[in-house]
Amino acid sequence: MASEFAIIEQYFSDVGKAAENTLLGVGDDAAVVDLPAGQQLVVAMDTLIEGTHFPQNTSPADIAYKSLAVNLSDLAAMGAKPAWFLMSLTLDNDDPQWLSRFAEGLKETSNEYGLQLIGGDTCRGKLAISIQIAGHLPNGQFVTRQGANPGDIILVSGVLGNAALGLAQQQGNLELTPALRSHCVLALNRPRPRLELGPFLRQFASSAIDISDGLVGDLKHILKASACGARISLESLPVNQWIEQHGAWEYALGAGDDYEICCTLPAGLCGEVDNWNNANPDCRLTPIGEITESGYYLQDGDDMINLDQRQGYRHFA
Repeated sequence: MASEFAIIEQYFSDVGKAAENTLLGVGDDAAVVDLPAGQQLVVAMDTLIEGTHFPQNTSPADIAYKSLAVNLSDLAAMGAKPAWFLMSLTLDNDDPQWLSRFAEGLKETSNEYGLQLIGGDTCRGKLAISIQIAGHLPNGQFVTRQGANPGDIILVSGVLGNAALGLAQQQGNLELTPALRSHCVLALNRPRPRLELGPFLRQFASSAIDISDGLVGDLKHILKASACGARISLESLPVNQWIEQHGAWEYALGAGDDYEICCTLPAGLCGEVDNWNNANPDCRLTPIGEITESGYYLQDGDDMINLDQRQGYRHFA
């Protein structure tokens, strides 16, 4: 197996365009960066493990994309602009073809979202990718899970459940039409971090979170942090036609991997939501309920389903 230094030099020494505030990047004991004046640093970290976060037959380029996208989604929920990232790559072998395809996917994604790899580590073991990402935003304008208030409207971006359908298709648990299959597998392997929402969230949102472990569980994090309750409507959930026709709502409610944004806004800002949707049809915000004083319920027609005991995906359940 090639040395970790040779792997870094050959595949990862030039990932992403050099950021103007990077003073020292890949190749030393640590990176050195400056923070733009009047900005605060926002940092997140996620690990993706083969067989847990992506199927074993996932292409190296898709693994690279998703490894960055899930971290970018965390920055999006905070309203931050991405700048740099560090990566720890664990490999069971040094297959040049796999490494080349992974590195190309990483470079493509880095360039697409405007961030630079400035350091990291490689070691031998079961395939896993850990990324620590950093971004920035104007002082004091970060958005958190804490801040929702009774009366706020609850919104989600995009469409829910497509990634879960894509995973179910790949696992052989259902059979989708070719067109829908392609769309849903793409949603699973290449989720779109909603970075374009950053300015809107900073200006209007009272709270926000990215949906990685399922809507019901992730919204619950907002409710806990904000000491509030919620009521959401099943018929308001933005889902594809297949989920609606088959009543397969669990793919949207609890399956996860959507990486859409769930946020809350004061009710008086509905006009701002309309303005956003008119200008951004590819990142539409859909109202799905409201923040309440207490309790957590899903309205399904005349039925009110208690969600208090529902949890999102947990690694150590």
